[in-house]
Amino acid sequence: MAVPLEVTGLSTSLFTRRGVMKAVDGLSLSVGAGETVALVGESGCGKSLSALSIMRLLPDPPARLVGGEVRLNGRDIVPLSEKAMLDIRGREIGMIFQDPMSSLNPVAPIEAQVAEVLMTHTELGRGQARARTHELLEQVGMPDAGRRLDAYPHQLSGGMCQRVMIAMAIACNPSVLIADEPTTALDVTVQAQVLALLKRLQAEAGMAMIFITHDLGVVAETADRVVVMYAGRKVEEAPVDELFEAPRHPYTAGLIAATPVPGAPRATRLADIPGMVPPLNELPAGCAFAARCPRVMERCRRERPELTPTRAGLVACFAAEKDAS
Repeated sequence: MAVPLEVTGLSTSLFTRRGVMKAVDGLSLSVGAGETVALVGESGCGKSLSALSIMRLLPDPPARLVGGEVRLNGRDIVPLSEKAMLDIRGREIGMIFQDPMSSLNPVAPIEAQVAEVLMTHTELGRGQARARTHELLEQVGMPDAGRRLDAYPHQLSGGMCQRVMIAMAIACNPSVLIADEPTTALDVTVQAQVLALLKRLQAEAGMAMIFITHDLGVVAETADRVVVMYAGRKVEEAPVDELFEAPRHPYTAGLIAATPVPGAPRATRLADIPGMVPPLNELPAGCAFAARCPRVMERCRRERPELTPTRAGLVACFAAEKDAS
């Protein structure tokens, strides 16, 4: 299987008045053609910053990519200039951002925003770009697509704006698509439509996709493999079925236990994970999850566990190592 995206040892730091914080700490992952890898974890775990690091869209200051490789179709894009990245973004790698209502330009019509992507990365003229935009809006299931070309974002629903964002992301048939919480701001019915749309488009084009979410219910429907992040680090990786059936890391198990189960009695109380993700400038010397972990050992407070192989993936946990021995 071709591997359009390979990330190795990706590290991003935040340079602040309170010191240097490791927001993404040595992340490695790969995504094959037609494969979906989900990045999951609570808010503040480094999921979105990982995506921005891959796209080279870090807000500098305070964030800066300080190490690692991002190989896109075999080429490391980390050393490339911003001018070179402008040519790559949208053409080889596309991204759907979290909030479609704030990601679109409020004073430009929809046609102009999608056509700009096409005219930047292809040789299409204005008329051809408008016609192609119409095709793309129809492809993503935009109701009455022709009439929406001259509409402004405020005249569209959240679901329609998300379809526009998807059309922009796939306009040039990228080999890699990053979807950052693409259904968070949408109601349940529209969420299902957007997920089905992404799966269909991926199947048609064979794109590699990174799907970022905190919703494990969505992960179960969309992902082939799952990378669980905590405090900027990957703590577990496994095929989706294996992860749900036998989570190795206590944090992963906690996330799954906290996921609502369809059909469960209304009075059923969801499990929770006590405490909060520690601030990046106050990470403990050992495992970052130790203070919240139901299986914590004294060793966990002193040493930071490294990723070790499991039957189907990787896990960074001393308790999981003990179980396997």
